[in-house]
Amino acid sequence: MYQILKQIVKTGIKTEAYPQADESMRETEQHLQRQIRELLGGALAIRMVDAGSCNGCELEIHAVNNAYYNIEGLGIKFVASPRHADLLLVTGPVSRHMEEALKRTYDATPEPKLVVAVGDCGCGEGIFCADGDNYATCGKVADVIPVDVVVRGCPPTPTAILQGILTAIGSGES
Repeated sequence: MYQILKQIVKTGIKTEAYPQADESMRETEQHLQRQIRELLGGALAIRMVDAGSCNGCELEIHAVNNAYYNIEGLGIKFVASPRHADLLLVTGPVSRHMEEALKRTYDATPEPKLVVAVGDCGCGEGIFCADGDNYATCGKVADVIPVDVVVRGCPPTPTAILQGILTAIGSGES
């Protein structure tokens, strides 16, 4: 318990200050929209999977989806079914109870598919993943399904999550 409280105090508030909008940001946004349309033929559909996290990463993912960061303005949306998804956003160390569900979600996602592991626990370095493979967890996401991009942080900032998603799109074009 002491270790978790120490981590909370050390982390602090992760949401950034409001950026000043200028013409270069609008051009960047338009460029990203064009790139997503060219690669995927429309919007990028994301299926978020909580594989056993503490929900810190989910709060930051919800922040990415709010009006402040406006991820939908870039042509990126969250979907309820893996059958409609282009990208899986997975958080937490994979618990034994979620291992089969995560594999089925991955198998149900149509090709080409991308996987982004979010947070230190999803990367195998977090507070709940320090022991790696144990009686309760299978360890990092890459131990269960192939991962294209990892986003480090406990929890990562919304900007880092968005950057990881965009990096996965960039790696998917080759």
